[in-house]
Amino acid sequence: MRVPARAVLLLLCLALTAAGCGLAAPGSGGEQPSVTILGPWTDDQEKQFKAVLDTLGTPYTYQGTAASREVLLAAVQAGNPPDIAILPGVGDLVEYAAERRLHPLGAKGAAAKYGRPWQPEARGIEADLWVPLKTDLKSIVWYRKDRPPPARPAPAASWCVGMGDDGASGWPGSDWIEDLILQTAGPVLYERWATGTLKWTDDPVVNAWSLWAGLLAQDPDAAGRSMRRDHRGRPGGHGLLFDGGCDLEHQGSFARSFYGARGGQAAFTDSASLLPSGPRIKGREVSADFAALFSGSAPARDLLTRLTSRPAQEEWGRRAGVFSPDSDVPARKGTVEKQISDRLTDQRVPLCLDASDVMPAAVRDAFYEAVLLTMAHPGAPVRDRLDDVQRVQNAQPAHTPRLTGVCSRPQ
Repeated sequence: MRVPARAVLLLLCLALTAAGCGLAAPGSGGEQPSVTILGPWTDDQEKQFKAVLDTLGTPYTYQGTAASREVLLAAVQAGNPPDIAILPGVGDLVEYAAERRLHPLGAKGAAAKYGRPWQPEARGIEADLWVPLKTDLKSIVWYRKDRPPPARPAPAASWCVGMGDDGASGWPGSDWIEDLILQTAGPVLYERWATGTLKWTDDPVVNAWSLWAGLLAQDPDAAGRSMRRDHRGRPGGHGLLFDGGCDLEHQGSFARSFYGARGGQAAFTDSASLLPSGPRIKGREVSADFAALFSGSAPARDLLTRLTSRPAQEEWGRRAGVFSPDSDVPARKGTVEKQISDRLTDQRVPLCLDASDVMPAAVRDAFYEAVLLTMAHPGAPVRDRLDDVQRVQNAQPAHTPRLTGVCSRPQ
């Protein structure tokens, strides 16, 4: 019997609470700060985020972890959730909303000002329960400025691929699948697939998955090695693009931070022409980190409202180089930064949220598992992998809430 990964991770986190996996009670000298925050940012990103929080004037305790989904699950089950939780995607928040664990953002909430795809809705769930804090552009390929990319699909040997991660392994490969489905099938079918109305065994998904498996099959040994290689490159290095013996990296806008001192030597282009799918771009995959209230605390609600304000979003962009979902926040300076901002605000090309981020946790886990199995055995029948994921999707309760509107519409 396949034990759900969500349950395994819950047990692991509960077992490791004493070692720091759980959300510890904050404070010093017996005085507890007003607001507890759990988020996905660690190391330099954590310092930058806390520097922004420090400008807002509300006492807080922040816990950063790459396993934010699992730590939150353990904290909720233990009856000690944070006041504010920030997750890399909204799919898990839909499940918490269905369990009535989330509190409305209130009249001051920033959620209402965002349209699709930054404010996806779920049938049967009120819309004022989550808000995007930062965004990233996907559907792009990074390259070194002194080695411009070809004008045609690139062979397997050209690609920097690493699947290692502190948290959920499998997502760098899932980005490939998602982008291929978006570019081959278009945003309408992509949205149906991401929200569960298009089957994993339907032709658009099978075709895109087959393209990716065919690329991996060009060099199965390299595909196997990629499963053991960290997607950020070696610690203290300059990322896979500069240290990995490869020329192209299919990664989001955040990848520039991996390149360290060589970040200024990196440029990017739209991914469509370099993928096995062909040259025409049909949409852009994007991602966002979403915040939600797990308590009705007035200080927490007020802090989240101010964190989504234009001044705070501008400050975060200045300090950390992040991109805001708020169209009123001015584009950041710099050639690469402006190119990213232009694509995030270009209303002529549909933007679609990362599909795995909007799926129920069990389906997402099965997706990641199928990605890893395909990398390990790229010559195996694709349909078998997709049958397995579809069985997990079929097993979801009929009342499981589903997101709608995860793609914008061109204007």
